[in-house]
Amino acid sequence: MAFSTTMLAWSVADFGKFMGAELPNARAAVRWGADYLLKAATATPGALYVQVGEPGRDHACWERPEDMDTPRSVYRVDANKPGSDVAGETAAALAASSIAFRRSDPAYASRLLHAAMEVFDFADRHRGSYSDSLSSEVCPFYCSYSGYHDELLWAASWLHRASNNASYMTYVEAYGMQLGAGDDDYSFSWDDKRVGTKVLLSRGFLRRKLQGLQLYKAHSDSYICSLVPGTSSFQAGQYTPGGLIYKEGESNMQYVTTATFLLLAYSKYLKSSGATVSCGGGVVSPADLVALAKRQVDYILGKNPAGRSYMVGFGARYPERAHHRGASMPSVRAHPGRIGCDAGFQYLHAGAANPNVLVGAVLGGPDSRDGFDDDRGNYAQSEPATYINAPLVGALAFFAGTTRK
Repeated sequence: MAFSTTMLAWSVADFGKFMGAELPNARAAVRWGADYLLKAATATPGALYVQVGEPGRDHACWERPEDMDTPRSVYRVDANKPGSDVAGETAAALAASSIAFRRSDPAYASRLLHAAMEVFDFADRHRGSYSDSLSSEVCPFYCSYSGYHDELLWAASWLHRASNNASYMTYVEAYGMQLGAGDDDYSFSWDDKRVGTKVLLSRGFLRRKLQGLQLYKAHSDSYICSLVPGTSSFQAGQYTPGGLIYKEGESNMQYVTTATFLLLAYSKYLKSSGATVSCGGGVVSPADLVALAKRQVDYILGKNPAGRSYMVGFGARYPERAHHRGASMPSVRAHPGRIGCDAGFQYLHAGAANPNVLVGAVLGGPDSRDGFDDDRGNYAQSEPATYINAPLVGALAFFAGTTRK
């Protein structure tokens, strides 16, 4: 949830001007997440509430939200059970959200920024991974595989952008290498923030000429070159035959939407400073990045070998069996009686299309050969997630705003 909120807020901050009449709706979505995180961060001094529910028990049931009766256990991190990863992302989300509301609601933005500073201080002073502290309560479903270093640098980067406080730049310069600044990484996700951080910090170098951030521009260039066909650093294995970015088999679309967002954000930063990317002697322009991002968005929306949109409810042909409890089961209106934990699995395994269309949800997507199995049981391809959709918001806003006639 924190990562989704960060990406929605980044979308508003960088592409809000393209949202037109939808900007208030985008801000409302950011506020929904930010309000929750603000409560989780301020309810108890010295603690951050990070999870409600027991993943194992929840996954063992297939129930509608209205029927859920699994335990609503509450978990938190604190000085004795640190969680710098989840706290760092929460700080980033609050800081980014403060930017989204800076003009429309300055008082709210100030509250968010103050909370972000306190959560970051907590994350940095009490270092450790929530996967270790909470163990089986979060793993294997929500483990932090990349550790917590990336979230600390990510949070400090957002706090610098949100506050313009020099202490956060000092932190980045002093601890950047220790926290992964020198790592070569080519995926950006809810778990691994390294590439996203580098692109974010490149903005400071490109637009404000902060020389201490030149390293991040160089690493961002390497990431971009790995994605652009025809460059010497291009990694062909990162694409399906039909042209979709491909990182790994489980919920690959999350890497597509994050990469698409970074391509557009970086193109904006490059263009504003008159810069380009040098890839082994070749020059990649901001327009080249926009064109590559557009091919990814077009693929998601149906311009692909299967002629299928991967956004539910969009286009003439889209997935009908999303791996989603509420979508797959009859509504309370259609079936007023309770459907219990075990009884619900008949709907998971049914071959019929979902009775409730989960409009707008982007699913895990096709395999490395552009193949897609519209099967509710194949969660790797058919499960939706907010961390898939959130990065796509900025991309859709950009293209809607720049191609509108």
